[in-house]
Amino acid sequence: MYDRYVGIELSKVNNIMKRNFRKFEEIDDSNDELTGKNGWIIGYIAENKDKEIFQKDIENQFVIRRSTVSGILKLMEKKGYIIREGVSYDARLKKLTLTEKSWDFVSKTMEKVDENEEKLRNGLSVEELDSFFRTLEKIKQNLEQ
Repeated sequence: MYDRYVGIELSKVNNIMKRNFRKFEEIDDSNDELTGKNGWIIGYIAENKDKEIFQKDIENQFVIRRSTVSGILKLMEKKGYIIREGVSYDARLKKLTLTEKSWDFVSKTMEKVDENEEKLRNGLSVEELDSFFRTLEKIKQNLEQ
C-alpha cells in the first residue's frame, strides 16, 4: 500500500487544468465546437508552422492512436479548422494546414495558454522543472512498456 498514488495525483492535476480551461471557454464561447484536444492540435500545428505536419506527427506528439487521431482530424476538417493537402513527394501523405478560422482561434487563445503555463510553473526552479519533465518521461516510458 502506498501513501499517495501517482495515477490519482496526475488525475487530480488533469481535472484542475480542465476546470481552468473551462473558465476560459465560459468567457470566450466563440469556438464552442472545439474540444480541448482540438485546441492542442491547432496549437501544435501553429507552433510548427514552418514544418510540414502530418497525422503521424499528431499521433506521436499527443500519444493518441491512429484511429482516434483520424476521427479527430476528419471532424476538424469538416468544421473548417484544418485542410489536408497532398504533398508532391508521396501520394499517401496529407499535410495538415490550419485555416483562417484556426488562426483566429490561435490568436485568441495563445495568451490564455501562456497564462496557464505561467501558473503551472509559478515558484518552480529550472532544476525542479527539469526533474519534473524527466520524471514524467520515465512515467510515460513505464506505461508504454
